[in-house]
Amino acid sequence: MDKYGMIREILKKSTYTVAMCGTDMMKESGMQSMRAPEISYKVEREYGYSPEEIFSSVFYTNRTETFFKYYKREMLEPTLEPSEGFAALAELERKGQLQYSITNNVYDLPERAGCKKVLNLHGTIFDNECPRCGKKYPMEYIRDSKKIPLCEKCQIPVRPKVMLFGEQVDNQLMTRAVNEISKADVLLLLGTNFNSGLCDRYVQYFEGSNLILINSQEHFRDENANIILREEVKTALPKIVRGEEKEV
Repeated sequence: MDKYGMIREILKKSTYTVAMCGTDMMKESGMQSMRAPEISYKVEREYGYSPEEIFSSVFYTNRTETFFKYYKREMLEPTLEPSEGFAALAELERKGQLQYSITNNVYDLPERAGCKKVLNLHGTIFDNECPRCGKKYPMEYIRDSKKIPLCEKCQIPVRPKVMLFGEQVDNQLMTRAVNEISKADVLLLLGTNFNSGLCDRYVQYFEGSNLILINSQEHFRDENANIILREEVKTALPKIVRGEEKEV
């Protein structure tokens, strides 16, 4: 039996499976990394600051106009659709073989692909509110505003509910992530590696029997996984989920 079949059988027998979706799954959906040299160079040339400087709570507070100029143009205007990896994840959930997905991307990709039980550790671009009155605003309100998007009632900048550089994950979200992972007997690490912040912080709470890593990028710490599949999630996961149909 190949690794696809092995993973398929493990998922069928699992009583509680949790998937952790890393940055590489977001890249597979078309998003370029802020830290990529060519992106950093482009942003610094256009805005005069690095992406890490602009996408921060300090910039949101003190250089609000520049923050929103960058945020709208670089994060809201690009069209980003869920990859086949996320579609396969939703299929797993519908089959009852996936109980929860945990992600650090801000584009709500698992839910947009059809997943129902998702924990967005870093928030999403679709959740925006006035920090004073709490009024909610859709992503389009932010994206389509001519200048700084202001609360219609309070006339102060609306706050995108995404985690900015310099901020920490909300304690309640961290607790929920730990609780889900500690319940799992199978943990899927998708588009990430053991050296990432996502894994480094949460994998230690996994006490189950099968830790499965699917990622095309190698890291020496990944040998801690029970099964490693060196392939992009967008091609590997559909083979695992839909392979059973071919065998019938």
